[in-house]
Amino acid sequence: MRRLTLHSVEETHALGARLGALLQVGDFVGLAGSLGAGKTELTRAICEGAGVPMAQVGSPSYAIVATYEGGRVVVHHADLYRVGDLDELYATGYFDLLDRGAAVVEWIDQVPDAAPPDHLSIALEIAGVDSRTLSAQAHGPRSDALLVAWLGG
Repeated sequence: MRRLTLHSVEETHALGARLGALLQVGDFVGLAGSLGAGKTELTRAICEGAGVPMAQVGSPSYAIVATYEGGRVVVHHADLYRVGDLDELYATGYFDLLDRGAAVVEWIDQVPDAAPPDHLSIALEIAGVDSRTLSAQAHGPRSDALLVAWLGG
């Protein structure tokens, strides 16, 4: 597990963009944290790093899953805040998308079984007005390689 403190929105954004630049088809990033911790901002930065036009990126709170094309890799952005369980998520077609791009999933802690076995989990905690504590953990060989490329060994 890697843990670091981000001291500004700009620092959080830069770190997210760096992760997005590394994403490949099949990568899965699960985000957890309280309301206002910065999950959507980090997602926007990841998408920007993947080359997704920023005009496409929003919060899929009501649609559950949004797909962003036009970047270096297709990014599926899911928000599980309003999802009650795995059965409800199956009905959205979510699982059919996972092998057709990279996935960034907010509120993964709401439905932990929505993550594949090999995934990168990121938790954001509010540490101050603009600062956040980020904890990242790899679960599998691809996510381990992604974590090392993103944050170093």
